[in-house]
Amino acid sequence: LGRAAAKRFAAGGWNVAATMRTPESEAELGKLPNVACLALDVTDPASIAAAMAAAIARFGHLDVVINNAGYGLYGPFESLSAEQIQRQFATNVFGVMGVARAILPHFRERRAGTLVNVASMGGRITLPLYSPYHATKWAVEGFSESLAYEVRPFGIRVKIVEPGVI
Repeated sequence: LGRAAAKRFAAGGWNVAATMRTPESEAELGKLPNVACLALDVTDPASIAAAMAAAIARFGHLDVVINNAGYGLYGPFESLSAEQIQRQFATNVFGVMGVARAILPHFRERRAGTLVNVASMGGRITLPLYSPYHATKWAVEGFSESLAYEVRPFGIRVKIVEPGVI
């Protein structure tokens, strides 16, 4: 989803800061002239800050930030370890919040910006064996809806994308 969106935006003439854990392994996006491939681990606040600073330095300002990092953990709940569930929340929820926390001052200073949080249809409906994943996506939904009210007076928009199975 992230790669496809980056390619689409770049093809439309947008400047794109495509973030990923290992940008050195991304051959396709790195060849596009208006795309900067930047390292970002959403579970590491220093990495988030460095990626946001690098993107702003490269392009001057950011208009839109898409929070797309996430993965699905599935299996019988009682078979999943506490560490697995904590990693799921660290990426899918706290990563989203960390990126939001890092970019909001930039948007607030500019009195403009859009934060797009990628949740899931799994933030609206549930299936068996995905309880931790659904819990994270419901959290992203609630966080996003509340944050939208909080930042609207500053010209900042928060949007939620809820894709189905990819």
